[in-house]
Amino acid sequence: MPETVAAVDPDRLILRELIENWAIWRDALMWERFRTVWHDDGRMMATWFQGTADEFIRVSRDGYERGVRILHFLGGMSIDVAGPRAIAQTKMTISQRAPVEGVTCDVVCTGRFYDFLEKRAGRWGMVLRQPIYEKDRLDVVEPGARLKLDQQLLAQFPEGYRHLAYLQSKIGYKVKPDMPGLAGPAVEQLYGDGAAWLAGEKLRR
Repeated sequence: MPETVAAVDPDRLILRELIENWAIWRDALMWERFRTVWHDDGRMMATWFQGTADEFIRVSRDGYERGVRILHFLGGMSIDVAGPRAIAQTKMTISQRAPVEGVTCDVVCTGRFYDFLEKRAGRWGMVLRQPIYEKDRLDVVEPGARLKLDQQLLAQFPEGYRHLAYLQSKIGYKVKPDMPGLAGPAVEQLYGDGAAWLAGEKLRR
Protein backbone atom coordinates (compact mmCIF):
# COMPACT_ATOMS: atom_id res chain seq x y z
CA MET A 1 0.00 0.00 0.00
CA PRO A 2 1.38 3.43 -0.87
CA GLU A 3 1.91 5.81 1.99
CA THR A 4 -0.74 8.45 2.48
CA VAL A 5 0.51 11.95 1.75
CA ALA A 6 -0.53 14.38 4.48
CA ALA A 7 -2.65 17.29 3.32
CA VAL A 8 -0.83 20.60 3.12
CA ASP A 9 -2.31 23.31 5.35
CA PRO A 10 -2.81 26.34 3.07
CA ASP A 11 -2.67 28.73 6.04
CA ARG A 12 0.82 27.51 6.95
CA LEU A 13 2.00 28.01 3.38
CA ILE A 14 0.62 31.55 3.35
CA LEU A 15 2.24 32.33 6.69
CA ARG A 16 5.59 30.97 5.58
CA GLU A 17 5.48 33.09 2.43
CA LEU A 18 4.52 36.16 4.47
CA ILE A 19 7.48 35.71 6.81
CA GLU A 20 9.89 35.09 3.95
CA ASN A 21 8.55 38.15 2.12
CA TRP A 22 9.22 40.27 5.22
CA ALA A 23 12.96 39.60 4.97
CA ILE A 24 13.21 39.84 1.17
CA TRP A 25 11.18 43.01 0.76
CA ARG A 26 12.65 44.81 3.77
CA ASP A 27 16.26 44.16 2.78
CA ALA A 28 15.53 44.92 -0.90
CA LEU A 29 14.05 48.32 0.09
CA MET A 30 10.67 47.37 -1.41
CA TRP A 31 8.78 49.41 1.14
CA GLU A 32 5.31 49.38 -0.48
CA ARG A 33 5.35 45.59 -0.74
CA PHE A 34 6.88 45.30 2.73
CA ARG A 35 3.93 47.22 4.21
CA THR A 36 1.53 44.53 2.96
CA VAL A 37 2.83 41.88 5.37
CA TRP A 38 1.53 43.91 8.34
CA HIS A 39 -1.92 44.63 9.68
CA ASP A 40 -2.71 48.33 10.15
CA ASP A 41 -1.96 48.10 13.90
CA GLY A 42 1.19 46.01 13.41
CA ARG A 43 4.17 46.71 15.65
CA MET A 44 7.87 45.95 15.43
CA MET A 45 10.25 45.39 18.31
CA ALA A 46 14.01 45.56 17.77
CA THR A 47 17.11 46.46 19.73
CA TRP A 48 17.18 49.93 18.16
CA PHE A 49 13.45 50.57 17.52
CA GLN A 50 10.08 49.81 19.12
CA GLY A 51 6.93 51.13 17.47
CA THR A 52 4.40 50.78 14.67
CA ALA A 53 5.06 49.15 11.33
CA ASP A 54 4.66 52.51 9.59
CA GLU A 55 7.20 54.11 11.92
CA PHE A 56 9.55 51.17 11.37
CA ILE A 57 9.38 51.66 7.62
CA ARG A 58 10.06 55.38 7.99
CA VAL A 59 13.08 54.98 10.28
CA SER A 60 14.44 52.10 8.19
CA ARG A 61 14.29 54.25 5.06
CA ASP A 62 15.87 57.18 6.87
CA GLY A 63 18.59 54.93 8.26
CA TYR A 64 19.44 53.55 4.85
CA GLU A 65 19.80 57.07 3.49
CA ARG A 66 22.28 57.75 6.32
CA GLY A 67 24.32 54.67 5.51
CA VAL A 68 22.83 52.12 7.96
CA ARG A 69 23.11 48.61 6.53
CA ILE A 70 21.15 45.81 8.22
CA LEU A 71 20.41 42.49 6.48
CA HIS A 72 18.47 39.36 7.48
CA PHE A 73 18.78 35.68 6.67
CA LEU A 74 16.11 33.10 7.57
CA GLY A 75 16.41 29.45 8.54
CA GLY A 76 13.97 26.84 9.84
CA MET A 77 10.46 27.76 10.87
CA SER A 78 7.81 26.45 13.30
CA ILE A 79 4.21 27.67 13.07
CA ASP A 80 1.39 27.08 15.55
CA VAL A 81 -2.08 27.89 14.21
CA ALA A 82 -5.24 28.20 16.32
CA GLY A 83 -8.19 29.32 14.21
CA PRO A 84 -7.54 32.87 12.99
CA ARG A 85 -4.38 33.29 15.06
CA ALA A 86 -0.84 31.99 14.75
CA ILE A 87 2.55 32.14 16.40
CA ALA A 88 5.57 31.62 14.15
CA GLN A 89 9.15 31.12 15.25
CA THR A 90 11.82 31.46 12.58
CA LYS A 91 15.55 30.95 12.96
CA MET A 92 17.35 34.02 11.67
CA THR A 93 20.52 36.02 11.58
CA ILE A 94 20.77 39.79 11.64
CA SER A 95 23.94 41.27 10.17
CA GLN A 96 24.99 44.90 10.34
CA ARG A 97 28.09 46.65 9.02
CA ALA A 98 29.30 49.93 10.53
CA PRO A 99 32.42 51.62 11.88
CA VAL A 100 33.24 50.66 15.47
CA GLU A 101 35.93 52.70 17.20
CA GLY A 102 37.05 53.83 13.75
CA VAL A 103 37.27 50.30 12.31
CA THR A 104 34.72 48.92 9.83
CA CYS A 105 33.12 45.84 11.40
CA ASP A 106 30.43 43.25 10.77
CA VAL A 107 28.18 42.07 13.59
CA VAL A 108 26.17 38.89 13.13
CA CYS A 109 23.46 38.08 15.65
CA THR A 110 21.73 34.68 15.68
CA GLY A 111 18.26 34.19 17.11
CA ARG A 112 14.60 33.75 16.26
CA PHE A 113 11.79 35.93 15.04
CA TYR A 114 8.77 35.35 17.28
CA ASP A 115 5.71 36.57 15.39
CA PHE A 116 2.11 37.16 16.46
CA LEU A 117 -0.11 36.80 13.38
CA GLU A 118 -3.84 37.03 12.75
CA LYS A 119 -6.26 36.37 9.92
CA ARG A 120 -8.63 39.30 9.46
CA ALA A 121 -11.24 39.53 6.72
CA GLY A 122 -9.59 36.56 5.03
CA ARG A 123 -6.06 38.00 5.09
CA TRP A 124 -3.16 36.93 7.28
CA GLY A 125 -0.97 39.74 8.58
CA MET A 126 1.66 40.42 11.18
CA VAL A 127 0.46 41.99 14.44
CA LEU A 128 3.74 41.94 16.37
CA ARG A 129 7.30 40.86 15.64
CA GLN A 130 9.48 40.27 18.69
CA PRO A 131 12.99 38.99 17.98
CA ILE A 132 14.74 36.66 20.39
CA TYR A 133 18.50 37.34 20.50
CA GLU A 134 20.53 34.21 21.28
CA LYS A 135 24.18 35.02 20.54
CA ASP A 136 26.29 37.39 18.46
CA ARG A 137 29.82 38.09 17.31
CA LEU A 138 31.80 41.00 15.90
CA ASP A 139 34.47 40.76 13.19
CA VAL A 140 36.65 43.38 11.57
CA VAL A 141 36.13 43.62 7.80
CA GLU A 142 39.75 44.33 6.89
CA PRO A 143 42.08 41.46 7.88
CA GLY A 144 44.68 42.54 10.40
CA ALA A 145 42.85 45.68 11.52
CA ARG A 146 43.21 46.31 15.25
CA LEU A 147 40.09 46.97 17.31
CA LYS A 148 39.82 47.75 21.00
CA LEU A 149 36.36 47.76 22.55
CA ASP A 150 35.23 49.65 25.63
CA GLN A 151 34.71 46.66 27.93
CA GLN A 152 32.66 48.67 30.41
CA LEU A 153 30.19 49.69 27.70
CA LEU A 154 30.11 46.18 26.23
CA ALA A 155 29.23 44.66 29.60
CA GLN A 156 26.16 46.89 29.89
CA PHE A 157 24.31 44.91 27.21
CA PRO A 158 22.75 41.40 27.40
CA GLU A 159 24.93 38.55 26.20
CA GLY A 160 22.63 37.60 23.32
CA TYR A 161 23.08 40.90 21.47
CA ARG A 162 26.03 42.48 23.26
CA HIS A 163 28.14 43.30 20.20
CA LEU A 164 25.15 44.33 18.09
CA ALA A 165 24.08 46.75 20.81
CA TYR A 166 27.62 48.09 21.11
CA LEU A 167 27.76 48.84 17.38
CA GLN A 168 24.29 50.38 17.33
CA SER A 169 24.95 52.57 20.34
CA LYS A 170 28.17 53.81 18.73
CA ILE A 171 26.29 55.01 15.63
CA GLY A 172 23.73 56.87 17.71
CA TYR A 173 20.88 54.50 18.49
CA LYS A 174 19.35 54.08 21.93
CA VAL A 175 19.37 50.32 22.48
CA LYS A 176 16.65 48.55 24.49
CA PRO A 177 18.46 46.71 27.30
CA ASP A 178 15.95 43.95 28.13
CA MET A 179 15.08 42.09 24.94
CA PRO A 180 14.41 38.33 25.16
CA GLY A 181 17.39 36.00 24.92
CA LEU A 182 17.93 32.26 24.76
CA ALA A 183 16.74 31.80 28.36
CA GLY A 184 15.47 33.87 31.25
CA PRO A 185 12.33 35.71 32.43
CA ALA A 186 11.93 37.86 29.30
CA VAL A 187 11.70 34.92 26.90
CA GLU A 188 9.53 32.92 29.30
CA GLN A 189 7.11 35.86 29.44
CA LEU A 190 7.13 35.98 25.65
CA TYR A 191 6.23 32.29 25.43
CA GLY A 192 3.39 32.90 27.89
CA ASP A 193 2.10 35.79 25.82
CA GLY A 194 2.24 33.60 22.74
CA ALA A 195 0.19 30.87 24.40
CA ALA A 196 -2.35 33.46 25.53
CA TRP A 197 -2.56 34.85 21.99
CA LEU A 198 -3.31 31.40 20.57
CA ALA A 199 -5.97 30.94 23.26
CA GLY A 200 -7.79 34.04 22.02
CA GLU A 201 -6.68 36.49 24.69
CA LYS A 202 -5.81 40.12 24.09
CA LEU A 203 -2.21 40.80 23.14
CA ARG A 204 -0.37 41.67 26.34
CA ARG A 205 2.64 43.48 24.94
